[in-house]
Amino acid sequence: MHQPRTFVETDLAALDALVGRDNFITLVTVSDGHAEANHLPVLYHRDGDRVQLQGHVSRANPVRRTAGRCLAIVHGPNAYVSPGWYPDKEEEARVPTWNYAVAHLEGVLEFFTDEGALAGIVDRLSLQHEAAVGSDWRFEMDREDHRNQLRGIVGFRVEVARITMKFKLNQNHPQANRVAVSDQLAISARESSRDTAELMRARLAAPIAGD
Repeated sequence: MHQPRTFVETDLAALDALVGRDNFITLVTVSDGHAEANHLPVLYHRDGDRVQLQGHVSRANPVRRTAGRCLAIVHGPNAYVSPGWYPDKEEEARVPTWNYAVAHLEGVLEFFTDEGALAGIVDRLSLQHEAAVGSDWRFEMDREDHRNQLRGIVGFRVEVARITMKFKLNQNHPQANRVAVSDQLAISARESSRDTAELMRARLAAPIAGD
């Protein structure tokens, strides 16, 4: 990922927030010389600098044969930025751009089929997302029909070895431009644009580094 130092983010609290906002990642692996991408919800755990992801895939998914090095992409909010929003648009001949936040987590992918571990992942994922939609489905380990469903999935974990985060939020622009863009994005009908505005406003007081 191209990463001008202006847009480098190193605070792992920012990663916590990205995954908390959207834990549906893109998992990239390589098999027989071909890149494969799978899109999966994950459980995220961080203890200091140590980060681990967990989830499950269908037993029929070929990715389960690609244990080893992988890349997990955490997608943050993103938004189109019109040059018409910049106060200095004419004198600086501003052009359109795209603001966004993203994290790349490189690590080692492992798979497992332990029934108890699989049940725990299904239960924790469902608890998290059922609550978010106002429902109350639960995985019940004492129900044979629920346990039987575990035979169709394989669990995975990723021990993250390297974290790269890019928060491109107009940090290379004068403060007035950053304020103007965040104000426009904050009133957008698009949720991702409003979320981008929040990230921008959280960083407006930060010093502007060189590109």
